[in-house]
Amino acid sequence: MLKDPKILILTAHYGNGHIQVAKTLEQSLRKMGIDKVTVSDLISESHPIMAEITRYLYLKSFSIGKQFYRLFYYSVDKMSNKRIMNLYVKLGHRRLQELVRTMNPDIIINTFPITVVPEYRTRTGLFIPTFNVLTDFCLHRVWIHKNIDKYYVSCEDLKRKLVQHNIPPYLVKVTGIPIRPHFEETIETSSLYAKYGLDPKKKILLIAAGAHGVLKNVKDLCESFFVRDDMQIAVVCGNNQSLKAELEPLQHRHPDRIKIFGYVERIDELFRICSCMITKPGGITLSEAAALQVPLILYKPVPGQEKENAELFASKGAAIVINKLEQVRDTVNDLFNHPEKMDEMKANLKLLHQPNAAESILQDILNEAEIMLSSVYQGSVNY
Repeated sequence: MLKDPKILILTAHYGNGHIQVAKTLEQSLRKMGIDKVTVSDLISESHPIMAEITRYLYLKSFSIGKQFYRLFYYSVDKMSNKRIMNLYVKLGHRRLQELVRTMNPDIIINTFPITVVPEYRTRTGLFIPTFNVLTDFCLHRVWIHKNIDKYYVSCEDLKRKLVQHNIPPYLVKVTGIPIRPHFEETIETSSLYAKYGLDPKKKILLIAAGAHGVLKNVKDLCESFFVRDDMQIAVVCGNNQSLKAELEPLQHRHPDRIKIFGYVERIDELFRICSCMITKPGGITLSEAAALQVPLILYKPVPGQEKENAELFASKGAAIVINKLEQVRDTVNDLFNHPEKMDEMKANLKLLHQPNAAESILQDILNEAEIMLSSVYQGSVNY
């Protein structure tokens, strides 16, 4: 293994998943005794105003901007707009150059598909082992580049897609997506009900609106379940304070039926005690649900990676995808009335879970980088 390696992790703040995976990898490296680790939100650091605008448009993709995001996602995937791609491959070059000059990294890890990173090798001739950690269960072609030395993916289906795009199988490793360590732990759950004000004798429906609280129709979803006396609802609004304020009157009127939360640091605890969950199909959320086998209802997935994530999980019998509000209540009632259906979903979720993804990825990266750099130093490989 490389001695005292310097590792640069590059990411971007679109959604919460890419940043979260970067942080999980950083924490895992530090646990391994590797301290020379830098995490960079390359696009924000390079172009802060543009990054803020595009993040705003990304969040709008969950509401009024769905069709715009669909067009952008799939047109870039087909590489049909050369002007956009020419701009994208240059995005962040100056900042990357600065990071490489000041840090002199031995390894670069991408948790967001920033094309300027593998292009840097072509432009400068400088060889730095570069690895992509994909953060969804689907493939966007912008992840693919001739100068990526290895890909780490969530599932066999994704590996097959990369191979279909002429990536050699030995350059793709199925590891799962890195998730927070709490989701890998075994803990006692009996005290968690009191911690969150929930009744252990009732079924718990968890509605997780995402880190930015972008799940739609949450109030209507909650009200549709008040007819069941054997159910209570826990809603996690993330950082969406307006959603939390909108829902809190429901808790005041029905304190025994619904609990409203903002951002929950240990959301794994709610995952552990809920009966099933309604959520949006981000790659990290799905990976965390798979780790704890939480039956999933994926509501109104937006076009792009989340829709494709949802379709993959549905095809595996690990989730139910619903696009109409009026179908949600019947689906939840059907699951609660037929626990064997939830048991089957849990078994399928378990099959999708890859334990200890962060450790598997990092051990492999360190081994691969050592071999590559040794070959370069010996002059036996021409990169």
